[in-house]
Amino acid sequence: MPPKFGTSGLRGLVTDLTPELIWAYTQAFLASCSAGESLYVGCDLRPSSPRIAADVIAAARASGVAVCDCGALPTPALALAAMAAGAKAVMVTGSHIPADRNGLKFYLPSGEITKTDEAAISAAYAAGQRPAPAATDAALRPVDAGQAYLQRYVSAYGGQALQGLRIGIYEHSSVARDLLGQIFAGLGAQVVALARSDSFIPVDTEAVSPESRALFADWCRTHRLDALVSTDGDADRPMLTDARGRMIPGDVLGVLTARAVGANQVCTPVSSNSMLAQMPGFRALHLTRIGSPYVIAAMEQALAEDKEARVVGFEANGGFLLGFTAQGPAGPIAPLMTRDCTLPMVAPLVAARAAGKSLADLVADLPPRYTASGRLTETPVEASGGFLAGLSADAEARAAFFAPAAIAAVDQTDGLRVTFDDGAIVHLRPSGNAPEFRVYTEAELPGRAQGMLEDYLARVRAAI
Repeated sequence: MPPKFGTSGLRGLVTDLTPELIWAYTQAFLASCSAGESLYVGCDLRPSSPRIAADVIAAARASGVAVCDCGALPTPALALAAMAAGAKAVMVTGSHIPADRNGLKFYLPSGEITKTDEAAISAAYAAGQRPAPAATDAALRPVDAGQAYLQRYVSAYGGQALQGLRIGIYEHSSVARDLLGQIFAGLGAQVVALARSDSFIPVDTEAVSPESRALFADWCRTHRLDALVSTDGDADRPMLTDARGRMIPGDVLGVLTARAVGANQVCTPVSSNSMLAQMPGFRALHLTRIGSPYVIAAMEQALAEDKEARVVGFEANGGFLLGFTAQGPAGPIAPLMTRDCTLPMVAPLVAARAAGKSLADLVADLPPRYTASGRLTETPVEASGGFLAGLSADAEARAAFFAPAAIAAVDQTDGLRVTFDDGAIVHLRPSGNAPEFRVYTEAELPGRAQGMLEDYLARVRAAI
């Protein structure tokens, strides 16, 4: 299958991301999105990323666009730097998917591109639209964008915010591994670096194996950690555990962070934990399709309708978007309209410490709704799409597949999300980025949510 736009960015097999294709998409982006005179370029740590980044840089310079080469850095750090400079940006990353795949994420000076922008880039690519070639290659300069990202958190929370805490950094091949250590040390924590990898590991913070969870618990016990933190490959998704190594789901981190920064409106995909509807502190909840462009569109609409709204967005994977200037204990936190991994790890830790509670206590105070998620890899898009289309269109087939549970409601905002008569939820959806099939579950007891996940992963595997 040729590279295409998924839930966030252009993705495809590395073998299909040829220099010619990268040049064409880069120039289509520059031709269709004219805002910003320069281009910031960054990449993750997968083996193919430096070559693809070099192709992006060469295509931009040949088109007369000055390039700031930021090297390997987190996606939100690149976005922050480009937005501050009034520049466009391209991040070379495949996020959490395997190393045989990669992709491009595009940014305007205002932040992450929308689905409308994606359509414009695709149309320009199909039409062969290119900027006028430059007489000579435009300027190229290296930029260290990581320090501004570090200071974003240290200046907002202060050097004593996490003093006395031991924080483990699961480094693996996350492009944020060094910066995370600097950030948490800068906030006063004692940092313990763990499991650095020289080869790329496709860590998906939404689908962590039982073996990895057991390893996290062992690390927390052995190293006497108060928490363990990590990210996916390009660091736009957080991973945070409590002192016992138990992972806190991304959408729960989103809820805790929204409350910590004083948000009063939340935009989040329909797949997120429904506990938000039970919490009185948020005056508006906007549910979207899965993908940060949809969340951003909802945030922009909310801000357009209410200039004083304190709007945030987050996804079930925990990537957090800040739509207003929030106030930290030591200073302001500027808006960042792209998924960020660091704020939803720092804010809950600081909130728990300020309240004299553990992370586990903070989570226990929330309404009792528990989620689980998993995926089937190497699932052909044609098979999964046909299977889901059949369930979506045929009520009898749907009832048979979910039997003996009785279906009380069906939501087809994104995939198929069914609510049973006892309030439990199962959400089925093909991935927009890779040949994978996602299953999300929700219930009032964690064991029930996990049991349902295992059950429906087996049912989907048998059906496809």
